[in-house]
Amino acid sequence: MAERPRYVEPSVRAGRPGGHDENGVAAMLMPAPDQGLLARRAEFVAALRAIVPGEGVIDDDAGLAAYECDGLTAYRQRPMIVVLPETVDQVSRVLAYCHGVGLKVVPRGAGTSLSGGSLPLADGVILGLGKFNRILDIDYANRCAVVQPGVTNLSVTHAVAGEGFYYAPDPSSQIACSIGGNVAENAGGVHCLKYGMTTNNLLGVELVLIDGTVMRLGGKHLDPQGLDLLGVVCGSEGLLGVVTEVTVRILQAPETQRALLMGFQDVEEAGACVAAVIAAGIIPAGMEMMDRLAIVAAEAFVKVGYPLDVEALLIIELDGPPAEVDHLIEVVREIGEGCGASYLRISMDEDERKGFWAGRKAAFPAVGRISPDYYCMDGTIPRGTLPLVLRRMTELSERYGLRIANVFHAGDGNLHPLILYDADIPGELHRAEELGAAILTLCVEVGGVLTGEHGVGVEKRDLMEVQFGPADLDQQQRLKCAFDEDGLLNPGKVFPKLCRCAELGRVHIHGGQVRFPELDRF
Repeated sequence: MAERPRYVEPSVRAGRPGGHDENGVAAMLMPAPDQGLLARRAEFVAALRAIVPGEGVIDDDAGLAAYECDGLTAYRQRPMIVVLPETVDQVSRVLAYCHGVGLKVVPRGAGTSLSGGSLPLADGVILGLGKFNRILDIDYANRCAVVQPGVTNLSVTHAVAGEGFYYAPDPSSQIACSIGGNVAENAGGVHCLKYGMTTNNLLGVELVLIDGTVMRLGGKHLDPQGLDLLGVVCGSEGLLGVVTEVTVRILQAPETQRALLMGFQDVEEAGACVAAVIAAGIIPAGMEMMDRLAIVAAEAFVKVGYPLDVEALLIIELDGPPAEVDHLIEVVREIGEGCGASYLRISMDEDERKGFWAGRKAAFPAVGRISPDYYCMDGTIPRGTLPLVLRRMTELSERYGLRIANVFHAGDGNLHPLILYDADIPGELHRAEELGAAILTLCVEVGGVLTGEHGVGVEKRDLMEVQFGPADLDQQQRLKCAFDEDGLLNPGKVFPKLCRCAELGRVHIHGGQVRFPELDRF
């Protein structure tokens, strides 16, 4: 029986995303550990303890084990050191020290990343921001809140709910995921169709660069002038800097919220209904889809009354003034019936509406009850291609011999196929990875992208060339170099090829002279 997935350091790149060793164990190619740095571990621990005293530095094996992976548990590696600062000054001094001695740094929030975004390095430092967990200011006049990055997503809504406000982005992991991680991955959620992703609800950040420089981007004001550096940082996956404060937009809660459950005997009919609702000019607050496998698992887990005799289930939520919501409910009902809905139920009160969403929010843990392991993917497609993609995914499932439970943000085309496998069966993890790669490649082929909200991390890193050409990737890496010239922040993530800034066409000076000095330069 094969051992459970772990991190190994292969000497060569071996397939996508990282290949496997002779026992079929997952292998992710990462930067080779620097033996010189490993030999100086005691020196680094002492220096970091001088900056973050007390229990702020972890170097014992048992303590490090808690940080060896994130939500993508197929790959594991214990870090050399974990540092848990409590103040911005400590973050600045830690980064400046690491920059000075050439230590790699992996920022980490709640560790819920599903793309391996905070996978540690054997010769690197995990910079954990869990102690940055305070809400600093709530400004109802300007409709914003200033929070530290370790504050959980749902905590923001709880903090402002008493005054009738909420924070719109609501990923399924909102009870645990942190705002800093949401910024790093540009997280979304079931309500991102109408109210936008993190980037649409982000007003400002405090950012610490690798050399310790503390800078602010944006703030409580709208539309800061100059380059959109805030947009660059949101979704940058910890490659550009460490976020130590976040200003988010809060919204006034709608007067009315009602939801419909619509069941279909054909997944493609449900996909056609999604497209028809949007084509009618209706933008629901949320529009989610689950297939039969996910429906059965969720209903067994939360028992909210989902129909078990349908192939696909749509949850469509409408919000706004009562008269508008009542009208749109009827319009959407007619669209659903016209698309072949065989089951229809409309929430009559708030408890019933919340019940509709309880199953969807619990779908991921529910699927964990019907399979020893599952691989959660994340890709985005044009809405109009949804029926085609769902049909092709069924074909891919049969080809690879693995079941797929589909749970996704249907309204904006953000797919979350859950590939079910058993890591104790030799070769099944490899097949799951290959199936995942085929699904993501399909997303790009139909005009979509590799990720919607989970990020690239290590999971999709070696597929970046499916979506981007060499010139695109070079420009992305040049942007990385502008913030982090030595490549010390979260190396081995996002970019499929490891290279230094000096290898990206920078001018080389030797003996005071550039090459070909006779050429004009501008």
